Amino acid sequence: MNPLFYAVPAASILALAFAAIFYAQMKKEDEGTPTMRQIAQYVREGAMAYLRQQYKVVVIVFIILAVFFAILAYGFGVQNPWVPFAFLTGGFFSGLAGYIGMKTATYASGRTANAARRSLNSGLKVAFRSGAVMGLTVVGLGLLDIALWFILLNIFIEDASLAQKLVIITTTMLTFGMGASTQALFARVGGGIYTKAADVGADIVGKVESDLPEDDPRNPATIADNVGDNVGDVAGMGADLYESYCGSILSTMALGASAFYAVGPEMQTKAILAPMLIAAVGVLLSVLSIFTVRTKEGAGMAQLLKSMSFGTNLAAVLSGVATFGILALVFGTQDNNWWHLSCSVVSGLIAGVVIGKATEYYTSHSYKPTQKLAEASQTGPATVIINGVGLGMLSTAIPVIAIVCAIVLAYMFAIGFDVKDMMSAANLSHGLYGVAIAAVGMLSTLGITLATDAYGPIADNAGGNAQMSELDPEVRERTDVLDALGNTTAATGKGFAIGSAALTALALLASYIEEIKIAIGRTADALINGVEAANASILDVLAEFNVSLMNPTVLAGVFIGAMMAFLFCGLTMNAVGRAAGKMVIEVRRQFKEIKGILTGEGTPDYKRCVEISTKAAQHEMLVPSIIAIVVPVLTGVVLGIAGVLGLLIGGLGAGFVLAIFMANSGGAWDNAKKFVEEGHFGGKNSECHHATVVGDTVGDPFKDTSGPSLNILIKLMSMVSIVMAGLTATFHLL
Repeated sequence: MNPLFYAVPAASILALAFAAIFYAQMKKEDEGTPTMRQIAQYVREGAMAYLRQQYKVVVIVFIILAVFFAILAYGFGVQNPWVPFAFLTGGFFSGLAGYIGMKTATYASGRTANAARRSLNSGLKVAFRSGAVMGLTVVGLGLLDIALWFILLNIFIEDASLAQKLVIITTTMLTFGMGASTQALFARVGGGIYTKAADVGADIVGKVESDLPEDDPRNPATIADNVGDNVGDVAGMGADLYESYCGSILSTMALGASAFYAVGPEMQTKAILAPMLIAAVGVLLSVLSIFTVRTKEGAGMAQLLKSMSFGTNLAAVLSGVATFGILALVFGTQDNNWWHLSCSVVSGLIAGVVIGKATEYYTSHSYKPTQKLAEASQTGPATVIINGVGLGMLSTAIPVIAIVCAIVLAYMFAIGFDVKDMMSAANLSHGLYGVAIAAVGMLSTLGITLATDAYGPIADNAGGNAQMSELDPEVRERTDVLDALGNTTAATGKGFAIGSAALTALALLASYIEEIKIAIGRTADALINGVEAANASILDVLAEFNVSLMNPTVLAGVFIGAMMAFLFCGLTMNAVGRAAGKMVIEVRRQFKEIKGILTGEGTPDYKRCVEISTKAAQHEMLVPSIIAIVVPVLTGVVLGIAGVLGLLIGGLGAGFVLAIFMANSGGAWDNAKKFVEEGHFGGKNSECHHATVVGDTVGDPFKDTSGPSLNILIKLMSMVSIVMAGLTATFHLL
């Protein structure tokens, strides 16, 4: 084992240690008045009750899938025997990351509200450091899982040659990504349905019909709404980015083992070690940058955004600089690999920053697009909807161009800009390794990037706590500023997650081909395009299975993949609509039947609304999640390897653009409402405000359910295809 490898488990322990420190610091903060404590307890109990119920469903699904994989492995011999165990650990660590992050958030929101009674900076510090618990837990558990599996498989896997052993180890490790992806999908879809059913129900009856303020304690759906922020935007996002983080590192390791297979084990080991070390150093830089986030009392949105951006940008710049040193240490300076690949990593980092800035521009009410959207409220909700849809469509251009540039530059840097021979077998493998390591670069500072995202729902809940506890208006003003910042950082985080998903999915696409080689290699005298399977190149695989745009099975797969993005969105949007309808009926019933609610003399039945959201989410999440798992399997059985590659390409292209559109439209509608609430165009309870509330309500499932879930869909389809490669290679109809 290369001594540098031990920096990886050390970094994971460092991340988990600082997560524990920040958690302990947060718990030392005062939770406030008895009323504040009671409200926080309601939210905490509701969130934990939901998560326990969700995990019961997920455990059943995981057991069924693990048994299925075991049958394929031990009964038919078409599956790697380690897959069932790797699948379960991936799901366990993903669920654990979400649980820890959500538990922290439910304890932090009341403390953030109480800290805001002292100062804006105190509130920001508590919320952001609590969000950092999620970020550091995700990277810590991710690196720990990767390090443990790498050590374990090195001990137990034996093969004829060390070079082949490294290929088998890295492709086997890829399969625990399916467990993480499956858990993430249930967390995102279930949490998204829960939170938006409550949010939409609270907005329609509370704000629009009854003119109640946001988070008014008289609104029966208020507690459910606050619970939803935690189960959707904390637990769901944590599980989502856990699998992106692990998927990018694992796919790069697998591609490195394959790309340098002909060179020998020494170079393979270096290529495998590089992404793990980049991620490990990124942990250290994230921790350092977290301590730089602070602000002054009376700061506005622009100053708060600057404070938050300083931390994330500092981590990105330091990570880019450190990469050159890391890769020089790993590869040595005797050839150009170290700086070529360093430039590939920087390409990914820059793309991440560009996507974040573009998302911020289109969704923050500090900039013209969202301000213009708020201005459209003067002519009613219809124009708010039309302008929001248009804004979301326009906002896709910059992120797509940024990802395209990152892919091309990462590829070209990795092959030394060998334009004349850029598609040779060797250059193709090296170039795809460059694209994969660019995804690692984008996610290397996830510790602080995810902290800025998890901060959002904590600040949102703090505002709800301040409103329901009837704190001084000054406190609510501070929490409103923190909440508005949270809306922007959440939108930025979603853009970042989508961008990283695109690069990770592209790397997984190449890893699928490597897994096909391994699967075919299990059969005696297996040849691919006339070459022994272990020595076959990616071009040999593409030629063997006629993967070209003129192959109808490829085209069929492309259309199915593109359709999957829209089908998935349609299912999740309708699920939110049905669940929200039940919530609306319940809130109206309580207003009618429970005397004195609207006058503040009666107490709403908060528990009933929490139960409605919980049951609806558990019921509605199953169909979209199962379809996302089943379709890649059926496509492989019917259309074969060429059809699966088409499916993954179509799903990636359509899903990436659609996810950006939905996330940015929803974020812009939300902040347009905030802009009006700050006193523009008539302020709260004006006609313009009602129009923007309608826009925000429509945008809720866009930005918090369907859009974010697409990130996981495109990666889960890749992971399912990789895990089922043995079955697809052995049996398919076409």
